[in-house]
Amino acid sequence: MGNAADTSGHPASPAYSLHYAAKTVVFADVVESVRLMERDEYAAARRIRGLLLEAANEIVPRHAGRLLQRLGDGLMIEFAHPRSAAACARELHCRAAELSSSLGDCDRVLLRVGIHAAEILTDDVAFYGHGVNVAARLAGLAGPGESVLSAAARDQLSVLDGEITDLGDCHLKHVEAPMRAYRLGPRSARAPTLESEIALRPTLVVIPFAMHGGGRSFLAVGEIIADEVIAALARARELRVVSRLSTTAFRGRAAKIDDIRSFLGATYVLSGSYRVSGDILIVNAELADTRNKEVVWARSLRGKVTGLVAQDDELVASLVAGVSGAIMNTEITRTKLRALPTLDAYTLLLGGIGLMHRSDPRDFAQSRRAFEHLVERYPRYSAPYAYLAEWHVFNVTQGWFTSLEHEAAAALDCINRALDVDAADSLELTVNGLVHTNLQRNHEIARQSYDSALEKNPSEGLAWLHRGTLWAFQGHGPEAIEETRRAAELSPLDPWRYYYDSLRATAALAARDYEQAIVLARRSLQSNRTHASTLRVIAIAAAELGRMEEARASVAELRKLDPTLTVSRYAARSPAANYATGKAWADALAKAGLPA
Repeated sequence: MGNAADTSGHPASPAYSLHYAAKTVVFADVVESVRLMERDEYAAARRIRGLLLEAANEIVPRHAGRLLQRLGDGLMIEFAHPRSAAACARELHCRAAELSSSLGDCDRVLLRVGIHAAEILTDDVAFYGHGVNVAARLAGLAGPGESVLSAAARDQLSVLDGEITDLGDCHLKHVEAPMRAYRLGPRSARAPTLESEIALRPTLVVIPFAMHGGGRSFLAVGEIIADEVIAALARARELRVVSRLSTTAFRGRAAKIDDIRSFLGATYVLSGSYRVSGDILIVNAELADTRNKEVVWARSLRGKVTGLVAQDDELVASLVAGVSGAIMNTEITRTKLRALPTLDAYTLLLGGIGLMHRSDPRDFAQSRRAFEHLVERYPRYSAPYAYLAEWHVFNVTQGWFTSLEHEAAAALDCINRALDVDAADSLELTVNGLVHTNLQRNHEIARQSYDSALEKNPSEGLAWLHRGTLWAFQGHGPEAIEETRRAAELSPLDPWRYYYDSLRATAALAARDYEQAIVLARRSLQSNRTHASTLRVIAIAAAELGRMEEARASVAELRKLDPTLTVSRYAARSPAANYATGKAWADALAKAGLPA
């Protein structure tokens, strides 16, 4: 495999200048083609040629892909987005399986696929450099009928694209540093079943609006509109509003109403499009009832892009009033929202959150720099302070800190600054509770903060999650299970689902349901293999069940993440240290082989 993929079959023209462009590169090749040829060269060549010709001429164009290079037993393909690449890979695997269904195992022609998203060096004729080869190396990690993703590709996909499994840091041929890789499996057919208590209220899903006109700098406008509407309507106790982190999975898809209802439990779906001309913003919105698939409300609204960062934006207020009036006969109290200062700030904030959840030390450090940069640029915007405080909590959870007192003081300073800016926001109140739970050990203040967050926003999933975890630390198992379960239901497609599963596992641990704790923790590890608290849950639960080999294996993984971890060091920082649960969990870790 060379390090340039020529899309024309001819040398690159000097008329085209080299530049970097965001691309998704896919490499698909036939598994064990040499062995197939040795068995029956003509038959194997005919089957391989037929599959690859159909792929190049029909399947790839159907998913808006562009063939870069065709090898004897493989294809190099370019896509604009990992979502299209994943859909194409899924169809390629299905078609290969269909064509081989009547053959014996030794004669089947199956594919393995690698998918990588990166800034690729190109002259618009050929691709060059490191990014081209990574997709091929990732394909080498895949088994027959499997696809393997890079972290950059995984970050742009959701469970709608398939079941994603963390393979850990993998060593790729001719790649110096190990790379994080993920296996992309078949898509789950059903969403979690909603509990009756939650389903008593109608559920609203707001899909981020799609851009139908405007430059790339306005791509985030649809996300901002969705965020503002969700934040306003989530304050109504009569309505259940699904997190925007979950609804983003449907943005830009030709999704059916039935799919949105199935995955998100939606009663109503608000969706739409927008176009930008200068500073003029035109939004077309419609509200659909998923039970009969009828549009119950539709409007075309006009405003200004700069209005989205103003406190009295009328476009968002009109959307809120129209939707609430259509769903309920009485209007939900309209709330004037804190607006984002700029689109660039919003993108940077989401990037910092994503890196914080990767649990890789380098990415984790970069997330802190992103938050600190936002704080420096926008000192009167509270969210970066809150996420920076949460960063310090995560730093302790992972065991990557040097001084617990320093982390506690830094987190408290950050969240106090956030509350100085906005003391009534549910996010800031939730993070204040998290800091006082995990670092300050003042659980009464933590409980009061979670209570206030849920009073402001009954659909704040993170507040339910962390208050439930507080009950777990105190040994109140049933309350912990109920509230962490509710949190998960409010964010069914959250990209950081592993975090919800991890804390639900802690709740099960407090309830002494050790089998369920391990099930939830294993599911969490499937998406993030390096989350320390998840590994601790498995070690404790397995030790309590007498499964010492499993417990010791989990402790060994913990010690790889934090070689200095001991029982005493764990007890010194555990939020449960002052309760019977803390002593029991420390004793279980000791039984599992963690040094004293």
